[in-house]
Amino acid sequence: MEHHPSYLQKHASITRSRINNFINDNQWRDVNLKSVIEYLRVSGEPHVSLQVWSAPGQDRPTFEHAVKQQYRPTRIGEVFGPSWTTHWFLVTINIPKEFAGRGVRFEMDTSSEAMIWSVDGEPIMGLTGGGGRERHIDYLLTEKASAHEKQRQLYVEMACNDLFGNGDYHQHPQDRKIYYRVNSADLLSHNEPVLALYYDLQVINEMANRISEESPRSWQALAAANAIVNVFEHTDLSTVDSAREIAREFFKAQGGDSNHQVYAIGNCHIDTAWLWPFAETKRKAARSWSTQLQLMDVYPEYKFAASQVQQFEWLRENYPSLFAKVQAKAKSGQFIPIGATWVECDCNMPSGESLVRQFLLGQRFFKEHFGEISEVFWLPDTFGYASQLPQIVRLAGAKYFFTQKLSWNSINRFPNTTFRWVGLDGSQVLTHMAPANTYTAQCTPGELMDSVKRHKDLAYTNESLYLFGNGDGGGGPLRDMLERLRRMENLDGLPKVKQAHPREFYEHVESTAKDIVSWKGELYFELHRGTYTSQSNNKLWNRQSEFILRDVELLSTIAHSKDREFKYPSDELTRLWKLVCLNQFHDVIPGSSINMVYRDSDKIYKDIFASAKNLRQRALDTIYGELPPLTPEGTSFAVLNTTSWMRTSIVAVPAPLSSLFASQTDGGSLVQVCKDDDVVLTVAANVPGFGAQIVKPSTHSGAQFVPARVYASETSGSYVLENRHVRVVIDRNGRITSYYDHAEKRELVAAGSAGNVFELYDDVPDFWDAWDIEIYSLEKYHAIDSGDITISEEGPLVASLQLSMAISECSTLTQKISLSAISTRLDFDTTVDWHENRKCLKAAFTWDIRSDLATYETQFGVVQRPTHRNTSWDIAKFEVCAHKFADLSEFGYGVALLNDCKYGHATLENKMTLSLLRAPKAPDEHCDMGRHRFRYAVYPHAGSFNESNVVEEAYQFNVPLQVIPVSPQLDGRELPLGQPCFSISGARNVVLDTVKLAEDDKSSYIVRMYEAYGGHARALLTTRLPAASVHKVNILEERMCEDDSNGELSWLSRSNTVEVVFKPFEIITLKFSS
Repeated sequence: MEHHPSYLQKHASITRSRINNFINDNQWRDVNLKSVIEYLRVSGEPHVSLQVWSAPGQDRPTFEHAVKQQYRPTRIGEVFGPSWTTHWFLVTINIPKEFAGRGVRFEMDTSSEAMIWSVDGEPIMGLTGGGGRERHIDYLLTEKASAHEKQRQLYVEMACNDLFGNGDYHQHPQDRKIYYRVNSADLLSHNEPVLALYYDLQVINEMANRISEESPRSWQALAAANAIVNVFEHTDLSTVDSAREIAREFFKAQGGDSNHQVYAIGNCHIDTAWLWPFAETKRKAARSWSTQLQLMDVYPEYKFAASQVQQFEWLRENYPSLFAKVQAKAKSGQFIPIGATWVECDCNMPSGESLVRQFLLGQRFFKEHFGEISEVFWLPDTFGYASQLPQIVRLAGAKYFFTQKLSWNSINRFPNTTFRWVGLDGSQVLTHMAPANTYTAQCTPGELMDSVKRHKDLAYTNESLYLFGNGDGGGGPLRDMLERLRRMENLDGLPKVKQAHPREFYEHVESTAKDIVSWKGELYFELHRGTYTSQSNNKLWNRQSEFILRDVELLSTIAHSKDREFKYPSDELTRLWKLVCLNQFHDVIPGSSINMVYRDSDKIYKDIFASAKNLRQRALDTIYGELPPLTPEGTSFAVLNTTSWMRTSIVAVPAPLSSLFASQTDGGSLVQVCKDDDVVLTVAANVPGFGAQIVKPSTHSGAQFVPARVYASETSGSYVLENRHVRVVIDRNGRITSYYDHAEKRELVAAGSAGNVFELYDDVPDFWDAWDIEIYSLEKYHAIDSGDITISEEGPLVASLQLSMAISECSTLTQKISLSAISTRLDFDTTVDWHENRKCLKAAFTWDIRSDLATYETQFGVVQRPTHRNTSWDIAKFEVCAHKFADLSEFGYGVALLNDCKYGHATLENKMTLSLLRAPKAPDEHCDMGRHRFRYAVYPHAGSFNESNVVEEAYQFNVPLQVIPVSPQLDGRELPLGQPCFSISGARNVVLDTVKLAEDDKSSYIVRMYEAYGGHARALLTTRLPAASVHKVNILEERMCEDDSNGELSWLSRSNTVEVVFKPFEIITLKFSS
């Protein structure tokens, strides 16, 4: 019978609506394609029976424990909870004979995440209940049932959380109790030809909708889809073949050779913690990856990439049989371990050494368990990328980088898709940002078209990466995605697409692309700037953990060289570094996780500090064990300097000698008894770098020493702190109204301005609460002027003022402002009791200094950023990240702002601000509520930044001298470490940052240095530890074969010295061998 022509082109929108109605789950479901996708569905007894056991509290019991428990009958419709509880179901299945000859699926919807287990304890597949595109609730029991199927049993482990935690975190507190309903437990069989037609139509229909009407292919797709609707009759399934033939004819048309090539890779980005705790991530990885292993057996072309080595280790520890399957699929090329780092870490706040350990731990695990390291650094979701990463990536054996996060930029559109990212030192990594602008693509024609449309470098390269699969909370690709990909592989109207290892994409770009553009310096993310500040204590403990592990490794290396009976704690240090790296995940240290995560991280840091302190003491006991303990009869004590340069500092006298030193306060001794707590202070002078010094009660000559003092100003009602270097005037609100350098005869505070001004900002971002500080917040703030100040310490070593201030009706601040006798540095020891709602507290300093650029410390170096707002790119950097300091310098002079745990900075013209605290309410409604203690300091210096010692001063601010509780009764012997164990000469711009034992050779040790200011250097490094040779190695501690020397450097054995040549900002790692 002929159809009446309806002139489709004249009413295209109506036809498109018709097709959408034909394939969607809507009011026409009883007559459209959906009506016949299912052949048969059964539920309830005798086909499916359920029994359940509920684990107590928030326990997550093992399979072995769960199956031994007493189960009770349950039914569809029962609810389970509350949130974060676990419930195990024993499912008994009897497949009725009506399914004979057909594939049978078990479908269970718990409204939550779940895992199917075999009765033998094998994890089989993850389930995601509820609604949404992530929904996946079915498992194939058999491809072809017989008429007399045996009874089957399965276990289902129900986790009372959904894929994204505990409900909408923007709207509801995350500690609320939610209950989850078991909606179904069914057996079903599909009409597979109908399901295949459904996938055909999904592709054809979207092509009709997304391809421009100016293209004939759009009309061909619309005509084909319309013809399928005309042919199909839901009461006559024989029409499905005719409908599919129309689809096959459409799919025969292939794209041309010049079409854009998309390299598709499945993935399921699993945040190691975010809206769920670490413990749930362990199960998420097992649920997600077991599902992908099932799909690999059905779709041999399917390739899936997984990053984050921590998750691999958890899988190996908790699901060993599943890990073995992952290894097998990795060997066959379908399961691709990728990423190189321990977790997908934040790249703004971790120290340089922390980033090194991320790669060291990650690459070593991949090498051990998968036989090769990853060449691709994989960070699809991290909030900005520091400028030293290209060098670190190359030193870790990788050479490619993938992300897409900059597509989220709020102000500027990042100009590149495929480019060479050039780091601080000039190192380059080939970088790609998926132009589909997502890592959770759904395998649709529109997304493939976007891969061309949004590609910004088509002039140089005609290919792109495409990451598909549900993610953030895991899940990964689903069957329908892979079905659509098969149909789109080489289809006219779309770019070509093939599933491939990401390395294949990069290698093809390397070999074919021409004139690839470069981007120099940091990849600044124009969003989530609040993550530099949220969860203040977490950031403090991160900084402290980095430094204490640095000390433990240094001292343990020294102890090992002194006494070979001393066992270097390799295993424990590795464990502690794994914990530090874990907490540097890109939703933990940034402060964007739920409260439950920070309760876990608090415990982790407590573990780190307890163990590290024990390890440090053990090393010190070995180094100084021959010396008697300190007693009141002693006359001196020792201090240890773990920085690499000589320093003079004021230290607290250990308690056994406090009376002795306190008795010397008259007659010009360099001693002070503090009024507040009776702590006795003295000066430890000229303590060698990586060395120790004896401290005795000593006197000074009047010509050499000018005491610090504090006094009230007779005219202004302010107070004055003064030493031989500077005079600082502080008003009643703790504000610096004058900062005068005696030697330079220079006033630092701009006329009419002040420093240490506390400013309280409204902090209501556009959407992402814990993540964002928005530019408009700069328009709405007020300076706090409710202070009261008194004299605390009057010198001679330290003069201090005590500030008390009401921030609001809810929050208070106290601060000790101190000036020592030996430095230009002014210290601020601050305690805040913070109970605000979406406010941000900042400290602001306005200087009489002019410069277009400010200098900020980053990992292993510094970056300079504009102090003006000339362009939109400059405007976007209204809040930036820095580590231990920010510096504003002009020719001849500068001021650095130091800190011990803060990362959010800004410099606009001559005003520097340090973000201290935030008060977001989502996803952690308790974020930063409570007591905080932190320190910052102002450090004026003659000369520009490059002429200063700001790097050293910032280290010293974070790494105090350590008092050694021994009595240095040497009887002619040399004080252990009285001579520095390492020293650098000839290059003041080189910092020796790390000393540790080698990973695989306990007779060798590692020394890591970097050039800190941005210049060349020729440094002489001397060691007092045993060494016969030295080689230059990468951060994996493999020799770097730059020439015929095989990385070996010229070793001057007579002086135990090696010359090391540095390029600007170069990181150099040396391996010393006995």
